[in-house]
Amino acid sequence: MKTYASAFGIGLLFGLGLCISGMANPAVVLGFLDIFGQWNPALLIVMVAALAVGIPGFRLVKGRRPLFAGEMHIPTRRDLDAPLIAGAIIFGVGWGLAGICPGPAIVLAGVEPLPAFVFLATMTAGLSIAAVLRDWLNAHG
Repeated sequence: MKTYASAFGIGLLFGLGLCISGMANPAVVLGFLDIFGQWNPALLIVMVAALAVGIPGFRLVKGRRPLFAGEMHIPTRRDLDAPLIAGAIIFGVGWGLAGICPGPAIVLAGVEPLPAFVFLATMTAGLSIAAVLRDWLNAHG
């Protein structure tokens, strides 16, 4: 039960942060990405603040046991491979076209359900296609 309560609390905090920062608003995101037009630097401040909290936070928890899990799950891989680079490119193009990424899309579903549903449906389709493609590539070398 503690795990569900902590997940709910963290999700609520994340959603509130997305709303307050403007990252759940596609117009704000697209304004940030429009560097040759009406550029809105507000999300740059959000990203710098996230790094200012996240980097010391990861250093602080490194080597410690979490409260609600058996072990800490921090990624250890540092290599760049083709699937990672391709995924980053696809994510960036999708983010640039829609102004929405997965976390904010869930928050947006409560405010503007139609755009959020279209985004989440196409994201789910893309994930399904990627999984089939990955399995096919693994089977055929």
